Amino acid sequence: MIGDKGYLSAEVQIDLFNYANIQLDTPKRTNQKDYKPQFRLFRKKRKRIETLFSQLCDQFMIKRNYAKSFEGFKTLIFSKITSLTLIQYINKFILNRETHNLKASII
Repeated sequence: MIGDKGYLSAEVQIDLFNYANIQLDTPKRTNQKDYKPQFRLFRKKRKRIETLFSQLCDQFMIKRNYAKSFEGFKTLIFSKITSLTLIQYINKFILNRETHNLKASII
């Protein structure tokens, strides 16, 4: 699993491996020892994922949670991801626009 640069802690990586058998591969920052640049394809996909999470947090307020139960929480997350997917579908296949442009008017 490729992790965010914020999870560089060796302790976190060891805990993940010991408890969940997940080997976390975290890219080093450019000013760190043993820095190796990532492949272009990884950087491109990673940027898209980071942008998507940022959009979920900013525009869909996914961090704000008033759910009273786990079912309510699941419903909240599902509805926000579904609405994001619907907007991306409309942008790409109906309006022939870039999928990442969520703030543009659909009408």
